[in-house]
Amino acid sequence: MKNLTHVVMVLFGATLYGTMSSFVKLSYAQGYNAAEISFAQAALAALLLGICTLVTREKYKERLTRKLLFSLLLTGSSIGLTNFLYYESVHYISASLSIIILMQFTWFSLLLEWILFKKRPSAVELFTVVLILIGTVIAGNIFSPEERSFSIKGAVLALLSSLTYASYIVANGRIDTGARWQSKSTLIMIGSACTIFLINCKTILAGNHFDSEFLLWAVFFAVIGTTIPTALFAASIPKIGAGVSSILMTVELPVAIICASLVLKESIGPLQVVGIVIMLGAIAAMNYYKSLKSENQKG
Repeated sequence: MKNLTHVVMVLFGATLYGTMSSFVKLSYAQGYNAAEISFAQAALAALLLGICTLVTREKYKERLTRKLLFSLLLTGSSIGLTNFLYYESVHYISASLSIIILMQFTWFSLLLEWILFKKRPSAVELFTVVLILIGTVIAGNIFSPEERSFSIKGAVLALLSSLTYASYIVANGRIDTGARWQSKSTLIMIGSACTIFLINCKTILAGNHFDSEFLLWAVFFAVIGTTIPTALFAASIPKIGAGVSSILMTVELPVAIICASLVLKESIGPLQVVGIVIMLGAIAAMNYYKSLKSENQKG
């Protein structure tokens, strides 16, 4: 029963993540842009998580080294870039296509570990990569003459967000830290907000949208898109394991596409559903194989 609770918490966190692209695209109708939205989301999330860190500081004692501090801020810069590039991509392509391209982080992470740490992918992992790519082409409906939302710029932005997301996952998985999740998440969000601001300072400072309506949007994205999922994942992933959690978090893909269909009225055809199922099956299989491999190595 306890494990079931943690499973539901991970699923709920991933579901919240999955809704973000549709609501970001909806906010663009109010004249907002990716730079403003992603910066406000990261900055407010850092503030909320920082308050949580301060409130609980007396219960837990920890010591953050300068090296760990720098590592967490740098890791935050990669997730900051991911959010900005991903949000920017939905300016040019559909929200459903953006999430499909973002999911390429699964094989990008394998590629990065191969290049940086000489961890060569197994035959099983390479086979699942092929399935993911096949599912992506089918689900994306890219070569269909009826696909009018395709834009090379939008696809490149989404692909870059996939690469930075893979960088975030690889870096986050290799930070050996005894830091509390509150402190770790706060520093990552500070790094995220600083990076987004540095590359978009002119756009952010020149913006005239910092009013009460924008604040409502910013709070929504910060709470629903960052703070709550971060807390849920931090509390549950250690309980059920990274392997199971990775499989559960694939729910983000169908949720994002269903949300895009309901909120943005984006059409999803039967062939696209087949492609999505192929992608989900391949991603789940890859994560399951990786978790078994990790357990065998520990054993």
